[in-house]
Amino acid sequence: MTLGQVLIAAAAAHGASDAIVFPDRRYSYAELLDRARRRAKSLMALGVAKGDHVGLLLPTSFEFIEVMFGAALAGAVVVPVNCRYVSHELAYVIENADLVTLVTTDRVTDNVNFIERLERALPGLRQQENPLSLRLEGAPKLRNIAVLGLEEHDGYVGKSRFDALADGIADEDLDARIAATKGDDIALILYTSGTTSSPKGCLIAHESIVGNSRALGRDRYRLTHEDRFWSPLPIFHIAGILPMVAIMDVGGAYLTMPHFSAGPALKMLEAERATATYPCFVTIMQDLISHPDFPKTDLSSVRLMNSSFAVQPPGIKEAMSAAMPHAIQVGTYGLTEASGTICTSRLDDPYEVRTTRLGAPLAGWEVRIANPETGETCAPGEIGEILARGPGMLKGYYKAPEKTAETIDRDGWLHTGDLGSLDENGNIMFHGRLKDMLKVGGENVAAVEIESHIARHPAVKLAQVVGVPHERLAEVPAAFVELKPGCHATEEEIIAFCRGEIASFKVPRYVRFVTEWPMSTSKIQKFRLREALIEELKQGELAPAQGGAA
Repeated sequence: MTLGQVLIAAAAAHGASDAIVFPDRRYSYAELLDRARRRAKSLMALGVAKGDHVGLLLPTSFEFIEVMFGAALAGAVVVPVNCRYVSHELAYVIENADLVTLVTTDRVTDNVNFIERLERALPGLRQQENPLSLRLEGAPKLRNIAVLGLEEHDGYVGKSRFDALADGIADEDLDARIAATKGDDIALILYTSGTTSSPKGCLIAHESIVGNSRALGRDRYRLTHEDRFWSPLPIFHIAGILPMVAIMDVGGAYLTMPHFSAGPALKMLEAERATATYPCFVTIMQDLISHPDFPKTDLSSVRLMNSSFAVQPPGIKEAMSAAMPHAIQVGTYGLTEASGTICTSRLDDPYEVRTTRLGAPLAGWEVRIANPETGETCAPGEIGEILARGPGMLKGYYKAPEKTAETIDRDGWLHTGDLGSLDENGNIMFHGRLKDMLKVGGENVAAVEIESHIARHPAVKLAQVVGVPHERLAEVPAAFVELKPGCHATEEEIIAFCRGEIASFKVPRYVRFVTEWPMSTSKIQKFRLREALIEELKQGELAPAQGGAA
């Protein structure tokens, strides 16, 4: 199936049922399909042809979902653009992705104005004579930018004009596009820049995202039309798109919000009687259990939670399990290059397995653990690089054959760059990134091991460890720590907490406290932490604390 066919089938079977629910508004499947068809016609009227690339610079919103499915119905390739990107990143993606049309809005908040960012990214935009046919040196293939905000802006196609364009396209012309779009056509180009500074565009086919969503939703999670699936994750990320397609594939309701905030999230979970939840990431889990409303929120409707307790800091597992004793907690491992999830827990696995591992491969997937140096398959329990092969794999990186060759080997294995292990029953565990392996005086050190120990300190909310250069030892560990609200700790206290509990060469030489993390869509960008500390040390402003011994 294609993304468009998923929506068409759901509307035919469950037209009056909730499809998309925001805290203050909702669409039925019939309404969503009608809106998506209108958006498809507007894009076609702008000149979008089958296979053209349409960018979406929109936050989680009805507009994003309408245009995403509209572009899919029109046979276009959807390119979600990270709303956190600044101007030079926007310029890179617009040019690299060969966008012909970009759909955006203007002011999202007082601090976020996409028009201002775009005009810094694309000089001369306001001076364009014809917004239907742009001529920009930095983006030669970009023909127009539609703005779905309330104001009109020079150089852009405004909302009223964009909407009116749909009237010029006949239903028969759109239906022909729908029929011409096939499962092996590219549906999405998803740019990944989680822990590196060079985004790569993952080519994801319709059959890959739909098939993987079905394997997760129908097969593993056993979702039905009665389920109400809550996910607060950004819709421009695979972790937002995957659960939405999974629940739409069975005609259930997708519950989400424009941006995650723990208080409104808890209210929504209770009011909408969510049955499945997808919080996943540590920052979201921490905020939920730390909110004063958490203990008094009725979460009894939740039967399934993608919690990944195996990789969460101490305390989260206990708090969530106490609040939802009847919910089935599952772990998940995946990445953008695999259309989201590769492994997730079986619902009938023992609680201990579901909360200490990250699950088994979905239908059609193969996973093996390989020695990073020899390529030989590791025995159960041994740590090596996670390799995966299956129907949800990317077709390659857009305009980057060398990166594709580095990532997908001749036997079709996707080299994830992640460290993991498999137990005797095929359940996976994540042990960090290959690049997160520090080499301290010849000793291999996994950053996640140090992070896990620091996270046990009673004042620590979250810890991240990077390696920084050292004259004699090549590199040494440095810890970045976010403290719990109202708690206090010093650099010396954190180092003392580690000394004697982990090997001396693993003890951080530096500790820095943060209140805000540099983020990609869903991951902490460790390279930014590392760069900032290296720059600080170059300035010679602070001497290293007395951490581990050589």
